[in-house]
Amino acid sequence: MFYKKFYFQIVLRVLLILANTIAIAIIFGDNRLFFNQIILALVLIGQVLELIRFVNHTNRELAKFLLAIKYSDFSINFQKTNQGKTFSQLYRSFTEIIQAYKDTKIEKEVQFQYLREVVSHINVGIISLENDEEIVLMNRPAEMILGIEGVRNWQIFKEKKPGFGKAVEYLGKGRTLIELTSNGDTKTLSVDISSILLLGKNYKLITFQDIKGEIEQKEIEAWHKLIRILTHEIMNSVTPISSLTETMQMMLEKNGKPRPLADIDQETINDIRFSLGTIQKRSEGMMDFIDDYRKLTRVPKPKPEPTKIKELFNRIQALMQQTLKENHVKLAMETDDTVIEMDPQLVEQVLINMVTNSIHAVEGVDQPEITLACEVSNGAKTIIIQDNGQGIPEKELKEIFVPFFTTKQHGSGIGLSLSKQIISAHGGTIKVTSKPGEGTTFKMRFPG
Repeated sequence: MFYKKFYFQIVLRVLLILANTIAIAIIFGDNRLFFNQIILALVLIGQVLELIRFVNHTNRELAKFLLAIKYSDFSINFQKTNQGKTFSQLYRSFTEIIQAYKDTKIEKEVQFQYLREVVSHINVGIISLENDEEIVLMNRPAEMILGIEGVRNWQIFKEKKPGFGKAVEYLGKGRTLIELTSNGDTKTLSVDISSILLLGKNYKLITFQDIKGEIEQKEIEAWHKLIRILTHEIMNSVTPISSLTETMQMMLEKNGKPRPLADIDQETINDIRFSLGTIQKRSEGMMDFIDDYRKLTRVPKPKPEPTKIKELFNRIQALMQQTLKENHVKLAMETDDTVIEMDPQLVEQVLINMVTNSIHAVEGVDQPEITLACEVSNGAKTIIIQDNGQGIPEKELKEIFVPFFTTKQHGSGIGLSLSKQIISAHGGTIKVTSKPGEGTTFKMRFPG
């Protein structure tokens, strides 16, 4: 129907306004038709307002559409219009866009619910924070580990779990261990925190796991290893002492009674002196062993200070120069102006032990060489000790940091264990890689 088309109605309204304007112009100035002029003027104003309202209909529909998108109001409906094909296409596009947006919203909600279900089946506690205020996500394992449910506000969460909340805020990001007591049960949580900025909002992801059971198991295994080593060392010393004591008693007795002094000849005296000397050596060995054990349990607390690696390496070279020369070992140093926060005395002790081990490792090797180097990667700084020696068999490689484990004939077995404790006290790690016949590399990594 042509008379309902938008263009026709616009033209009709404009013609009516024009006709009214001409009528006013014709009677304008005639005092007899004064009231007619007022009426026509009012009608003209009404016609103009109607034209504006009619033309702004599209703007109102567009505004309605945009508000529906803004507030996710999917109930809005754009009725079919008789104002022409253009408007029908416009309204149809509005409807299709809203439907597509609605489908996308539903799909995102389904994906979110699916994600919640997935993370609920992961045996790791997960908490996601938005701007350190709203808890966007907290899975079921997190609720079970912390003993808290249904909390979505971070401030309320901190009131209920102050220890965990303060530790998370203090750390900011990174990894730490947190002791947490819940319902009378103490848990050791391994917590990892990371942050990400999305659409102008800061999201913090907190993952944690109760590792108390694993720690206790590792502690038991460590104690078993240590007890085996202690038992082995003590038995090695006590057995000959006991045997020699019994032998000397037999030398000094006859028929269950003390042997007369006249029956003790020079050979017996020499045997007794030899036995006493052996007992003394084994006793001193046991005392040295106990002293080594005390060293392991009394590692001093590091006093970090900015230390230039180049100067540290130069001191090691000066201290080890004579030993290196005697063993015909070349010491190469690859350094720059890197500075690491460390206790220079303690780390110097570690490096001396490492270089000494490397000197033993390169015995019998053509052109023996030890290299000291330092590298910086992702903020972490690593000291590298590398040799081209005999290497360490895989079986022994797993045991080298165990206290008192040694492959040397006269080794104490505490050097590497003590070194690991010192580096750990700095917040760092020490790792080793080795291939028999190719050499060994130790890497001491310090936090940035």
